[in-house]
Amino acid sequence: MTTDNIKEEKTESLNFLEEIVEQDIAEGKHEGRVHTRFPPEPNGYLHVGHATSICLNFGLAVRYGGQCNLRFDDTNPVTEETEYVESIINDVRWMGFEPTNILYASDYFPQLYGFASDLIRKGLAYVDDSTAEEIAALKGTPTEPGRPGPCRSRSVAENLDLFERMRKGEFAEGSRVLRAKIDLASPNMIMRDPLLYRIKFAHHHRTGDDWCIYPMYDMAHGQSDSIERITHSICTLEFVPHRELYDWCIEELGIFPSKQYEFARRNLSYTVVSKRKLLKLVNEGHVAGWDDPRMPTISAMRRRGYTAAAIREWAKRIGIAKRENLVDLSLLEFCVREDLNKLALRAMAVLDPLKVVITNYPAGQTEWLETDNNPEDPNGGTRQLPFSQELWIEQEDFMENPPPKFFRLSPGTMARLKSAYIIQCDEVVKDADGKVTELRCTYFPNSKSGEDNSGLKPKTTIHWVSAEHAIPAEVRLYDRLFTVEDPANDERDFQELLNPDSLKVVENARLEPSLAAAKPGEYFQFIRLGYFTPDTDSAPGKPVFNRTVTLRDAWAKAKV
Repeated sequence: MTTDNIKEEKTESLNFLEEIVEQDIAEGKHEGRVHTRFPPEPNGYLHVGHATSICLNFGLAVRYGGQCNLRFDDTNPVTEETEYVESIINDVRWMGFEPTNILYASDYFPQLYGFASDLIRKGLAYVDDSTAEEIAALKGTPTEPGRPGPCRSRSVAENLDLFERMRKGEFAEGSRVLRAKIDLASPNMIMRDPLLYRIKFAHHHRTGDDWCIYPMYDMAHGQSDSIERITHSICTLEFVPHRELYDWCIEELGIFPSKQYEFARRNLSYTVVSKRKLLKLVNEGHVAGWDDPRMPTISAMRRRGYTAAAIREWAKRIGIAKRENLVDLSLLEFCVREDLNKLALRAMAVLDPLKVVITNYPAGQTEWLETDNNPEDPNGGTRQLPFSQELWIEQEDFMENPPPKFFRLSPGTMARLKSAYIIQCDEVVKDADGKVTELRCTYFPNSKSGEDNSGLKPKTTIHWVSAEHAIPAEVRLYDRLFTVEDPANDERDFQELLNPDSLKVVENARLEPSLAAAKPGEYFQFIRLGYFTPDTDSAPGKPVFNRTVTLRDAWAKAKV
């Protein structure tokens, strides 16, 4: 069922769905089986909301020794593509789960057609020639019952004949639909003779042109669950009104009694997941594609450097509820930092280089210094860093006229170079415009890290790279895509809420040479700067790194 060594520990505190499952097991329902499913539509890329649903459905199966299917709800051929199918399968597996079965609603088209014919034979479905506007008008309102249309009284034989002819493609698209015959006075508007099938002449990504009628969601959902003998069909709250129809179809067809349960969406702050809005961001060039690291898609989070383990931990922490809530993005970022701190290799990178020349270090000499790969990992090992006369440090680590509590380099002060030596700034070199271009420093040979007997005690440690050995790189500094906490519910146009600083590109960064071999999917902490990962745009000799997340939550400070 899973990869990544996922472990689900049972605790005393259960969410309401786990309580339902445990009660069903205790009562011996379905022979104690637990069988869930994750049923995405293959019409787009999975986003962070889908990630929580994946964790919920697969997680329940893992916890209770059950099974979970990945079933594609591919009943609308107009919007579905094989590209999305492959992307979804990849995302589910990257999240750490292996489906028990990979299935498609289209696998069941013959059975679903048979179920619909059975409803017709029982006098519980009929072919309606009315227009969409006429059907809507006859449905009534929440306070007024619907009225029967002229097609509702058709005979079983006529309905069977018409439905078969719909199947054969004898009628124009939109000219007829199949409707359930239930209760036009039901307080639940969905139960007022809902649509079960429509005519659609479109090429299907799996069945080709074999079918020209396609089941509606309510005709495919519960019946597909039943065919697969799903025990716990978990949906979000907007499907609560559909549960009555779900149960009606299963009961009237006399098929396996799958049961639907609902939980609340968990919306993420500073994010939108509306497919329409995300498509607009892509099509209008606000982002570079569906996997742009600022997007909330799983593929984008993976490209940005989020780990599957961090997303699973976040889903676990926010839990399951019956009421929708807005989850702070900072919690997800915290989980990412917590995971990356354990596994990311440390590395030196300078994003805004300022040259340092060590005047008393031999010109042309290279010294290799040992440094930890990850101090959080006792088995992380060490690597060698080249040290030479000319170095790069961050511009912000030097001030010519510093304020009282500035402890980094300034004229006459000292700083320790991480894993290297203590240096002292002796001279500042400027260009014609008065801009600082170089620092002339001396180093203390007896201050080498791990062997220091100099007695000197500088107040800070800064990172650096050897100018001779550093590799140039592009570094992309990503931040939140929106400036407001809840852009989905803001009255302004969501495009007005975009963060103009959501991406800053550093074109002249300098990295330690070990990073030349880094590949996408590897994780690094650039010391003092944040967590980074190689981007898929990297090319030989032209590395590109994405900032996954900063070392600390800068937005929390901004909100204070």
